[in-house]
Amino acid sequence: MNRALFWLFLIPILSVAAETKVKLPTSRTDLATGAKLFQNQCALCHGPKGEGGRGPMLALPTLSRATDDEALVRIIQQGIRGTEMPNAHSMSEHDVLQTAAFVRSLGKTPFKPPPGNPAHGSEIFRGKGGCAACHSIQGEGGISAPDLTAVGVSRSPGYLRESIVDPEAAVPDSYLLVKVATKSGENVTGARVNEDSFSLQIRDASGRSYSFWKSDIAQTEKMRGKSTMPSYKGRLSEEEVTDLVAYLASLREGK
Repeated sequence: MNRALFWLFLIPILSVAAETKVKLPTSRTDLATGAKLFQNQCALCHGPKGEGGRGPMLALPTLSRATDDEALVRIIQQGIRGTEMPNAHSMSEHDVLQTAAFVRSLGKTPFKPPPGNPAHGSEIFRGKGGCAACHSIQGEGGISAPDLTAVGVSRSPGYLRESIVDPEAAVPDSYLLVKVATKSGENVTGARVNEDSFSLQIRDASGRSYSFWKSDIAQTEKMRGKSTMPSYKGRLSEEEVTDLVAYLASLREGK
């Protein structure tokens, strides 16, 4: 193609891209409406003030999955495949923009650490609590339970406390405990790592991984809402739980 013709062809495309750049509303009315939409649609998972819960914390200056406004709007509209984040099928385009504007406003609120002594909580995590036997932080610790390197930006302090004292009340939908009995007589219980139409991979409490062809499995029991994590209610004092929560909430992967 002639170079001049190429640029004539490209200019309209660039113009359309520039015209479709997302611009979030900034009026008080829009932000107030966005706040109401957020409470109705998002707060159940992300917390009333974006402090996190079942879903990640949103009260941050920068969001890892939505580094610009276009990405944020796209996530609200389409959801995130493979996660608990649904699409906004019941929201209009303007509703989405107002909600995104409110989410951005949450990042302007300074992070307020929860009460407690994080240094003491770190000692409990690695010592009395025995948490490092299953959980890892920055590559150190066990692998049978979720990595906690950045748990402070993905879970609220309230959610973390509930996970410690009553683990089965706060099991993420993405975590699934599975019990497998094979036709050859092998019995294994562990967390599902991956599953497709033909195979199933799980990891037991010791961190050992197993892979099964479904054709070799005699019985599979999926124990939704169950967890191998013990309750620390009574095992740790109230002060120790508070310090452990303070430590976990401080884990923000350098943020």
